[in-house]
Amino acid sequence: MKVLTDNRKAYFEYFILDKFEAGVVLQGTEVKAAKQGKINLKDSYANIKDGEILLFNAHISPYNHGNIYNHEPTRTRKLLLHRSEIDKITGKIKEKGLTLIPIKVYVNKGLIKIELGLCKGKNVRDKREDIKKRDIEREQRREK
Repeated sequence: MKVLTDNRKAYFEYFILDKFEAGVVLQGTEVKAAKQGKINLKDSYANIKDGEILLFNAHISPYNHGNIYNHEPTRTRKLLLHRSEIDKITGKIKEKGLTLIPIKVYVNKGLIKIELGLCKGKNVRDKREDIKKRDIEREQRREK
């Protein structure tokens, strides 16, 4: 498994309660660009529409050698999950007000996969506590 990109901001902004692996429907030049690591998940999110899960705002830069067949960088992409997983996610999002956030993109057996996190937003106090813990751990590593 080769990780192409991480969404490190997701760990800071959200509590990740559950994780799902999803396939992505991509065009030819998107696959080549993604495998080069030219993908950004910074402001992206997933949502349910008509019983399908779609990925919004994920930026895949145009492929260098794509000429006129290049793709639109921030188009909406369909995610591939089993029906039971989609139903489970749908129930949790409607019941608890959770959000689907892409956490990382990786290659598994030649296929590009996205790890989705079922997330709950953190408030300012939680973020401050995370920063404090990180600083303490950093100080302890320096002392060793």
